Amino acid sequence: MLAAMPDSAPSPLSAGGPALRGGGDACPGTLRLHRADDGALARVRVPGGVLSADRADALLAAAERFGDGELHLTSRGNVQLRGLDAACGGALAELLTAAGLLPSAAHERARNIVASPLAGLDGSPALSGWLSELDGLVCGSAAAASLSGRFLFALDDGRGDVDALGADVTLIAAGDGCLLRIGAEDELFRIPAGDGPRAALLAAGTFLRAARDSGAWRVKDLPDEVRAAVGADVRAELVRSAGAAGPAVRRPRPRTAAPPAPGPHGSPDAISVDVPLGRLTPAQWRLLTKTARRHGDELRLTPWRGIVVPGAFRRPKDAADALGALAAAGLITAPDSPWAGVGACIGHPGCAKSLSDVRAEAGAAVGPVGRLPVYWSGCERRCGHPHGEWIDVVATPDGHRVAHVRGEHRDPRAAVRNDPAELAAAVAAARA
Repeated sequence: MLAAMPDSAPSPLSAGGPALRGGGDACPGTLRLHRADDGALARVRVPGGVLSADRADALLAAAERFGDGELHLTSRGNVQLRGLDAACGGALAELLTAAGLLPSAAHERARNIVASPLAGLDGSPALSGWLSELDGLVCGSAAAASLSGRFLFALDDGRGDVDALGADVTLIAAGDGCLLRIGAEDELFRIPAGDGPRAALLAAGTFLRAARDSGAWRVKDLPDEVRAAVGADVRAELVRSAGAAGPAVRRPRPRTAAPPAPGPHGSPDAISVDVPLGRLTPAQWRLLTKTARRHGDELRLTPWRGIVVPGAFRRPKDAADALGALAAAGLITAPDSPWAGVGACIGHPGCAKSLSDVRAEAGAAVGPVGRLPVYWSGCERRCGHPHGEWIDVVATPDGHRVAHVRGEHRDPRAAVRNDPAELAAAVAAARA
């Protein structure tokens, strides 16, 4: 049984160093709006990124009724609504609750679950059972409400895509069973597939008890010896409760995530699009929802600011026609798009901490497709940055710093002055 924990606290503003609890959890949600320069912001958790067409309609209705009408995808497959009136919280919560998007007020920021977006669509195992069970377990646990808005569960279908995202607790499909990873540990527990969601919640509860003394927000913030003890405690409890932990399996976490390539997948069983800078207009969202209704009634938001539309595309022409319409609407439908792999935080003027309009700068620097993704940040916080290997572009008072990031390693940063051509050339060279 999970143990109760006190309220959590905001993480530090910088990307480096351990994040320790010190006050209330400042992560935005739908019941606690975040004040930004362009109005209030709400973050709607969408476990596994899975939306029915009706729930997608409800999100658009909320964006148009209370905000600026646009929907912003996050690096966890969630949706942010911006430009909200600070007084809209009650009405927004009522709308989302009626749509089934807010099943528990106490747990709305704890429902952080990413899942392999192509699971079950290209011959890989389906994860819908794990997803619904884990979300139900989290929402049914009083103690799980104490998980911070940054704590992350990942459900991986075995391909390693979301295993690479640095989640706190990861379940990986493996034959007729599954593997449980805690943090970035190389030693994984082998357990029966049916015990996976319960084991994931058990791991989260064990973390919460350890975090009580250490003040950590996430597993990676625990001291090494405490993190090792968490794994030992989880294994012991799994054995004690159901004998459900086989011999440890050594499998290092993948260094780089591989998002679904834009285009058709399977026979095709799905199509995938990426969203330039993660920002969707009402017209684009309506077209995606219409496409989902026509072919299967589901959208899957990916942690790479893309959308998979599973469905019954009976002929290759059906998928080609759908992709053609989405491309005409401004979405990325092929890997050779110059926008592929380009991301940015909201930047100025939406964020007071940003030193520049990094979205405009990213657009001005778009050029040949790069080998590596690039992420533009308006300040050192790097909100929403990717994981694995990527090019880091950060605005500074004097220009920008460009660096190659490989997991926890960052190459020496190159300073680039505020000259659009020079900056575009430096970014293109770094991505090549």
